Amino acid sequence: MATVSLTVNGKAVTANVDPRTLLVQLLRENLRLTGTHVGCDTSQCGACVVHLDGKAVKSCTTLALSAEGATVMTIEGLAVSGVLHPMQEAFREHHGLQCGYCTPGMIMAAVDMVNRRGHSLDEATIRDDLDGNICRCTGYHNIVKAIAAGAEAMARAATPTRKAAE
Repeated sequence: MATVSLTVNGKAVTANVDPRTLLVQLLRENLRLTGTHVGCDTSQCGACVVHLDGKAVKSCTTLALSAEGATVMTIEGLAVSGVLHPMQEAFREHHGLQCGYCTPGMIMAAVDMVNRRGHSLDEATIRDDLDGNICRCTGYHNIVKAIAAGAEAMARAATPTRKAAE
């Protein structure tokens, strides 16, 4: 066993893990943060996307020990005091989901997209950046609308993504 210490959704955590433990396993099994989903175990679907030190990563192929000292933000950390993050609200408003399995990873990827590219996102940019996030239920139309609306809402709210260190 090895010890890993990191900050998850603003809270310091320490866990004893097998060195082969993946970040998604640490989040789901040790910390009981089950919003991060496991879809493919091969980094293809994006259901496991979280923010590691402010950047989107696929937690199903990231070793937990590699997050030593890092900050991690999961879907559970986006809402503040029960108020949905503007991107979460946009997905709800624009029905950017069906079964909801891919939704946490899509939202985390979308927030990262806005952080990297800014608040004015066109359809082509959104679709290109979603490569690597698979939804098996929708045709992506409402997801794309939700991301564009969420990006604009983030600008209006002047809501930068809350850093896990807060």
